Amino acid sequence: MKLSAFAKIAAIGGIAALTLTSCAANEGGSASGSDDSAATSSLSGELVGAGASSQGSAQEVWVAGFQTANPDVTVNYEPSGSGAGRETFQQGASAFAGSDRAFKAEEISAGPFDGCATGDIVEFPAYISPIAVIFNVEGVDSLKLDAPTVAKIFSGAITSWNDPAIADQNPDVELPEGNITAVHRSDDSGTTGNFTEYLAAAAADDWTAGSIETWPTEFGGEGAQGTSGVVSAVKNGSGTIGYADASQAGDLGTVDIKVGEDYVPYSPEAAAAIVDASSLEEGRTEGDLAITLDRTSTEDGVYPIVLVSYLIGCAEYEDAANAELVKSYFSYIVSEEGQSAAQESAGNAPISEDLRGQVQTAIDSIS
Repeated sequence: MKLSAFAKIAAIGGIAALTLTSCAANEGGSASGSDDSAATSSLSGELVGAGASSQGSAQEVWVAGFQTANPDVTVNYEPSGSGAGRETFQQGASAFAGSDRAFKAEEISAGPFDGCATGDIVEFPAYISPIAVIFNVEGVDSLKLDAPTVAKIFSGAITSWNDPAIADQNPDVELPEGNITAVHRSDDSGTTGNFTEYLAAAAADDWTAGSIETWPTEFGGEGAQGTSGVVSAVKNGSGTIGYADASQAGDLGTVDIKVGEDYVPYSPEAAAAIVDASSLEEGRTEGDLAITLDRTSTEDGVYPIVLVSYLIGCAEYEDAANAELVKSYFSYIVSEEGQSAAQESAGNAPISEDLRGQVQTAIDSIS
């Protein structure tokens, strides 16, 4: 099943509890911000979530908007990382999780999900963003690299910035002789999973570790905790290179990735294009909208290192109060208002109307 045209969209981290409180809107979770809507909201209680730090900026905005619409609700989201978020959710310590990958089918089968009344879960894309390859080399703002070269840099096979594999693709760039310090996530990370999935698909001969969320120690490099940790290590180092959600790239140098015969810079539109060229995984339940990304696509304008970050909840909750709050919060997040708010704050690509319809159907099935 093909997803609809994201390309038509013209637009477009440490561990901490993100808790914001405000006032105003309706029971369905729509955050209009009006006094009238505030008076109609009957939702109350505390909603706890944890997971992907890549969603951190977006979650701040979503929490604020939802609590403005529902002043008697407190939402706590801890950006502890995708792996920690999935574990917390499975243990029933949080009502929902954010994750930079969907649960694998075998993980769902193995379970258990302690806060759920059944073994089924609901998960769907809520935050779509390119993963930028960021670097800090004095005097260099942009580089062009193909997948094998990126793989060799992060596996330790290329150690100098003026290596011919880099220089040949950047003949107009004056590259230093200095050593490369490759920075990776030290924590179990969905961002790492997405990044290594790209390397495994597009540079299999040079990246032998496969698609993994825990960085292989044999490849060395410098580890840093969370998205913010990687960005900080690259920014404060010299001759450093790393990977992070593109919204956090700031003024660091970035890499244009070779796709077919062209080099494509990251952008929300290019990230949307790779999702548009991909399909939903087969063999999943109707509420489990996991995407199989085509990392080797050569279509024009596609940026293949993309993060599709999911929201995950129970198909049926042991606690009915959690079901009501999760349904309302998820509905606000995927609404046009919620997606537009995140776009403005975090620079992600809003989900398409067609995908929104599929996602809302999955959310509505939560009980």
